[in-house]
Amino acid sequence: MRLKEKLISLDRRWNEFLKIWGVIAIMIAIELHEWVITFLNTWALIKPLILLFYYEIILEYFLFFKKIIIFIFKKIRFWVLTVLNIIFKWVKKVDFNINKRSKYAQTLTYFTGLWVLLGLMVLASASYYTSRKKHNIGLYYIIRQLIWGFGGILCSFCIILSPIENILKTSDIYFLTGLVLIFITTIPKIGYSINGARRWIKIGTFLIQPAELMKPLWVIQLGKTFGQWEKLSIVNRFFWITLFLLTILGILLQPNLSTATLFGMTLWFVALVSGINWRFLLTTVIAGGVAGIISISCKEYQKRRLLFFLNPWKDPKGEGYQLIQSLYAIASGQMFGTGLGWSRQKLFYLPIHETDFIFAIFAEEVGFVGCLFFILFLLTYTYFALKVARKTNNLQKKSIAVGCMLILVMQSLLNMGVASGVLPTTGFPLPFFSYGGNALIACLINASILIRIAIEETPHGPYLKAAKRRLLKKLIRLNKLKKSKRILHN
Repeated sequence: MRLKEKLISLDRRWNEFLKIWGVIAIMIAIELHEWVITFLNTWALIKPLILLFYYEIILEYFLFFKKIIIFIFKKIRFWVLTVLNIIFKWVKKVDFNINKRSKYAQTLTYFTGLWVLLGLMVLASASYYTSRKKHNIGLYYIIRQLIWGFGGILCSFCIILSPIENILKTSDIYFLTGLVLIFITTIPKIGYSINGARRWIKIGTFLIQPAELMKPLWVIQLGKTFGQWEKLSIVNRFFWITLFLLTILGILLQPNLSTATLFGMTLWFVALVSGINWRFLLTTVIAGGVAGIISISCKEYQKRRLLFFLNPWKDPKGEGYQLIQSLYAIASGQMFGTGLGWSRQKLFYLPIHETDFIFAIFAEEVGFVGCLFFILFLLTYTYFALKVARKTNNLQKKSIAVGCMLILVMQSLLNMGVASGVLPTTGFPLPFFSYGGNALIACLINASILIRIAIEETPHGPYLKAAKRRLLKKLIRLNKLKKSKRILHN
């Protein structure tokens, strides 16, 4: 009975609880309904104001962005007009009469064109199989080389049309820009690394190598500085020598010992041609030797290269493999070669045969006779370049001409020395032969600077005859005037 009474009492309490909370829930629902109705009524009043405020904000932002866009367009217009103004001023100063070429300028132009065509043929032969296997296009490397070559030809055309004096006026800015880019490549997140060397800046699918593009700027700045060395103050001398040393240091930090060596040798020879004191030349030799020793000591792979250069057979499948395969390629060429396109070492036996070791493939395909003709070609090019330098009265132009010749010819000889085992294995590209757009542009610019100096300093041939005829006509007119004055006076 007690249990039944307890259950009845619980049931009553539960019913009372439900009644109370049911009433509360109904009151809350009524209140919420009233709040919703009030909110909707209020929203109907506020909505136009909110929308108006919203549209005002959008309008403000639109006007703000409109001002920014107008400002940007004004700046773009200003810079475009400035650039066009500079171009028009440059065009006024440009010597467009390219027919005024000397015998040496024409010869150097023909030699450069022949060198480029020969290089494209050799590169097509050396890279076809590799490019077919890696990229499914046999002419992949040639197409990219032609794209870079088009840019190089445009640069060459501009240089050949520009007087050297105009180039020297702006050379300081370009040189400092190149120096900054060289140090930018050493920054880990910006510089692009290949095989442990951080020498490139990647822009899209193209790799920019500042050290290569710096070569013509290096020659121009060396010639400009050492050509007026006696006129420079001690402060200016110290400033430029410091920048030259920083350039070589930046290249060593990449690391790129081969290019640093080439820069150092060019500096020494240009200084020698400019008549710099022998104490300075001796100091540069000692400093270069010390820098080279320190660089080799700090880099383990450079030590190994030097050791296995002396005897590559100690490690024929490791450090000595590349040199051994290069020697195999040169030896396979024998007297007359296997024929263009018939090299066997390019079938993935010789690494990087389309760049640093392309001479080995060239030697295999054309043989000893072909290599001999190429060396004679380089010697003839050197002869005409030195003729231009000798006929130049301006010391700055003389130094620049020698520097351009050294960059092209000395780099070729160094590449041949590396491929044949005469020099330690380093990354010297063969000018106009090796695959690489930066090197091709730099070589074309160097060659065009030399041609421009020849145009300015060695008039000869039809242009000289025409100049003589004009001078003779002026003299005849002067004689006629003198005779007429005498008759009138008498």
